[in-house]
Amino acid sequence: MPIAPKPEDLLQQIQAFDTFSEIPPEALQWMIDASDYHLYKKGEALFRPGDAVDHMQVIVSGQYVIRATRGGQTLELGVFETGYITGVLPFSRMTHAQAEGIALQPTYTLELHRQHFTEMVNRSYALTQALVARMSDRVRDFTSQRFQAEKLMALGKLSAGLAHELNNPASAMVRNAQELYQKVHSTPEKFKAIMTMGISPEQTDQINAILFGKIQEAPSLSLSLMEREERLDDMLDWLEDHDIEGAEDISETFADFGMTAEELSGIEKIVGGHPLPSILWWMESTLSLERLVEEINEASNRISSLVRSIKDYSHMDRGLALEPVDVHEGLKSTLTMLRHQLKGKQIELVQDFCQSAPAVQGFAGELNQIWTNLIVNAVDAMPPGGRLIVRTYPDREYVCVDIEDNGSGIPEEDQTRIFEPFFTTKPMGEGTGMGLDIVKKIVDRHKGKITLDSKPGRTVFTLCFPTA
Repeated sequence: MPIAPKPEDLLQQIQAFDTFSEIPPEALQWMIDASDYHLYKKGEALFRPGDAVDHMQVIVSGQYVIRATRGGQTLELGVFETGYITGVLPFSRMTHAQAEGIALQPTYTLELHRQHFTEMVNRSYALTQALVARMSDRVRDFTSQRFQAEKLMALGKLSAGLAHELNNPASAMVRNAQELYQKVHSTPEKFKAIMTMGISPEQTDQINAILFGKIQEAPSLSLSLMEREERLDDMLDWLEDHDIEGAEDISETFADFGMTAEELSGIEKIVGGHPLPSILWWMESTLSLERLVEEINEASNRISSLVRSIKDYSHMDRGLALEPVDVHEGLKSTLTMLRHQLKGKQIELVQDFCQSAPAVQGFAGELNQIWTNLIVNAVDAMPPGGRLIVRTYPDREYVCVDIEDNGSGIPEEDQTRIFEPFFTTKPMGEGTGMGLDIVKKIVDRHKGKITLDSKPGRTVFTLCFPTA
């Protein structure tokens, strides 16, 4: 970046900024003399992800935006204007940029290399103190933004999964309701055929016994695909031999309820040949309606279960005080919320729960945030077809939860740093580096313990919380 000439009134411009308003002019003049002055044209980058950060940058005039890529999406983290200080500051550990800063208009910056920070400390305590205070404010603001980004990323994943999970039963209800409508509207003709077939009350009772016996047996019916196909073929042959119209539809419905060709022969013996087609179509219609109503009921129960899981997960009806919490409830609702991610990678889930483990004293919503972060990390670390084990067990005065995966593991040199804010082992743009920091803070808040045991093929996070 070419160096621009410094304007004569640069000291007066700098003194107008809040950070420097109380700093002696001679200290500010030293900073100006030791710094370079740059112009960034509209659209130019002040910094990009991965760039080494060696300068403190004071925005003398202009405006720029910070953008970061997360999960394949570009997020705007804020627009910063005249007077803002970015880049590295005294005592900061920043080494590389994690986002990009793009000038929105011609932007002039005063840039001081970090090699001058030691001299700054010796020359002006007031200037150093003002910049350190600015760094503290920036860390607080940035941490707040990253916490929010982490929550939004987690919410986005949960929302995508829930949309998928809710779509399946909702689509089934719509589809079955439409089929039910068609079935009901085809009833008059079938009813007319039944009324004119002239069977006795005794025959009707015998047919009803067969029909409702099949309805009662249906929930416990367990046929292999081969067994069902054999019965279907036998019934189809029987129906075609008896010139029954719509044999395929009847045989499909009857096969779902475990009917056999032998039972069709039994029905023929009861009613004779003439009313047989009407009887079979009436039975098919009744069984179809039973199946459709049961599928609608199952789909609605699935939606109800998901809504209940959302409520349990968010604990939106709970207060803000510590209370006894059953970790199993939170783990189950979290796994329900993340079911779509598990299915998406064909992850085998093993739930090894000790149901007799006592409750812990805590905030249920915060504990669910722990389970979410750790399980999402485990899923991300595993290849398709991986294995996730969620285990609970009592350990003296604690209840412990293991989240175990068979992914690639965490490198040994990174294991001591994973709970640091902003540290991530994920590629740039795929993680905020705040997930495990959030987990550690919540565990500490609950006076619990968290440990890690990781090697390729087996990573286990163990969390232990005091019993209630």
